[in-house]
Amino acid sequence: MTTDRDDRLAIADLLQNWAMWRDAGDWERFRTVWHDDGWMMATWFQGPAADFIRVSQEGWAKGVSILHFLGGISIDLAGNRAISQTKMTISQRAPVHGVICDVVCTGRFYDFLEKRDGRWGVVLRQPIYEKDRIDPVDPAALPKIDAAKLATLPEGYRHLAYIQEEIGYTVKRDMPGLKGAAVDALYRRGAGWLRGEAVTPQMFLTPIAA
Repeated sequence: MTTDRDDRLAIADLLQNWAMWRDAGDWERFRTVWHDDGWMMATWFQGPAADFIRVSQEGWAKGVSILHFLGGISIDLAGNRAISQTKMTISQRAPVHGVICDVVCTGRFYDFLEKRDGRWGVVLRQPIYEKDRIDPVDPAALPKIDAAKLATLPEGYRHLAYIQEEIGYTVKRDMPGLKGAAVDALYRRGAGWLRGEAVTPQMFLTPIAA
């Protein structure tokens, strides 16, 4: 019989493996961190984990550069269910108006996890985007940012959204940030998950009323 500590260690290991295997392109092992019905929410993609793996592979082959760095992990356990929050940064490199730039976005991974047949897996991952910045790789080369467009993008990930739209992705505009209705709704869903309530992807695809 596993203990609370065993479960926490297994979840922490899974969360570390998510970032390591995804960023290394170790796609077969990356599949193992998800349950079969797992779902990924990101600025540039919202859908089943299997599709997320496929489009990540396609982006990898085209030279899309997205890396993840993890910090502290907080885990709330309730039997075979858990909610974890992991401090993270997302680092993406891409050309912006002809200038190679790095965007770094700081936030948290908010994960809905479940233990099935003795194995923990991600049921749904929803990042929280708190703040970001953009820097040219060559400090002498400054991109001509469209300030009006930048101002229309969500505060917590506006530079990340800008660079992703520049390379052709469609960015979801109502992702949770540090404060606001979207993140408050996410916390309520997390609490409901721990109480045994159902959580469906549709809840995350429907815009949150302010």
